Amino acid sequence: MTGSDITVYAQTEPSHEEASAEVFDFAAGDLVMDREARRASVVCIIPAYNEADSIESVLEGLLAQTRLPDAVHVVINNSSDNSFELARAYAGEYSVERGGVIQSTAIYVHDMGKVADKKVGALNYGFRLAEDADFLLGVDGDTVMSPDALELLEAEISSDPRIGGISAIYTVDNHTRHPVASLLLTGQRAQFAAFNLQNLLRGRNMAVLGGQASIFRISALREVMAQYHQDTPWVSDSEVEDSLLSLQIKNLGYSTKISATARAVVGGMDNLRALDGQQVKWNYGAIDLMWPGQRGDTSGQPFHPNLRLRWLENAGMLINVFTRVSFLLLLAGSLSISAFVFSPLWLIPPVVAMALNVRIAMSIQGRTWRDVLFAASMVPAEIYMWVRIGHFFRAWTKFLSKVRTDNWAAQARAERGAGWAHLSPLIVALTGVGALVYGWTTLPIVAQASILWVGWPMLAVLTALQTLFMLRQLTRRQYGYRA
Repeated sequence: MTGSDITVYAQTEPSHEEASAEVFDFAAGDLVMDREARRASVVCIIPAYNEADSIESVLEGLLAQTRLPDAVHVVINNSSDNSFELARAYAGEYSVERGGVIQSTAIYVHDMGKVADKKVGALNYGFRLAEDADFLLGVDGDTVMSPDALELLEAEISSDPRIGGISAIYTVDNHTRHPVASLLLTGQRAQFAAFNLQNLLRGRNMAVLGGQASIFRISALREVMAQYHQDTPWVSDSEVEDSLLSLQIKNLGYSTKISATARAVVGGMDNLRALDGQQVKWNYGAIDLMWPGQRGDTSGQPFHPNLRLRWLENAGMLINVFTRVSFLLLLAGSLSISAFVFSPLWLIPPVVAMALNVRIAMSIQGRTWRDVLFAASMVPAEIYMWVRIGHFFRAWTKFLSKVRTDNWAAQARAERGAGWAHLSPLIVALTGVGALVYGWTTLPIVAQASILWVGWPMLAVLTALQTLFMLRQLTRRQYGYRA
């Protein structure tokens, strides 16, 4: 055998005579056997709870896909509005021509009534309808996918059998003129963008295959059920069912990814009460997975690769709280005894933070002037940070209290406009400030000066380290990714 020549010996007759040799030349591609072309099947599941405002847009978005799902199942659960009637108007079969090829799909609408497991129950009902397919596409009832999103997600997950699931890149819709709603929605857009960018730059490894718009390999979901002795892929042992499932898929050796190109627009929370309910549930669920679990047989997995980013987020939030509160207290204390001396060096951290916020805003696909103004003016971003700090403390307080609460129900009440729990961080903060002011005024001047003498240098060191971390994020390459 020489070069690329392959010598094949063939017995011409069943005798002991000398065999004849024949030489064939093969191109590299000739040595690879093509698999029979087969179109994979994708079934879409939409768990819908009181989605009357958005369900029509969601279905219109699916019918506009360049690659239609083979079937769409809308699973109405626990709804008190007319979501079912609106979705039912779309039930039926559809055929469209895409690129000269006729594609067909069918939309089915199911009303489960009252379901104890809420969204988890709806997802698992949908899985039973989709388990004969190759892939399951999960879409929330307020998520509108870009026209090419499903085609891109299917191409990515089909390209590598090691991928168990891929999440689309999410952004939040911000078409509102209400100032408070605009502030909150723009803040959520910035929060999503920072989260997406972190995952994209970490090898596109996604810690959470979010329910907003993610595609799953059905075989991976079946393996999860077998490995963890579950009757269903999603279980109610966690407040964040998608995070737990993502961890389980990762544990089986699959990768969980974020798409580089597929996009979706999700509905945001446009008032403080609803935002608090959502964010506290998310944070609480993440803490429950990071720490030893408190429900059922689900144990915490603090060192799981998918949770490293969660630890960093919580540590970063704690540092943000400490530096902000310390600065305000030290500033107030210094002014109270006329000991404050301004240094321009203290302007560096907020300027770097503003520059980082602007860079993240500029990375948002389809950014608006609101996104850039939110980041560049600093004040809106700072207000939203304090709102997030309230969610952070509420979640940790609920977790450490070990009081069993139904955070799904709490979020539902908040979205209906009920409850005042979102104001509890403000009440606690005002009480704490009052206590600190009283305590400070009772201290002798020497003790006050000593506290300031020790406090300012400590804060300076921590702020310098925090600024260096932000500079690292500001200067790292983004490789053309758009959040």
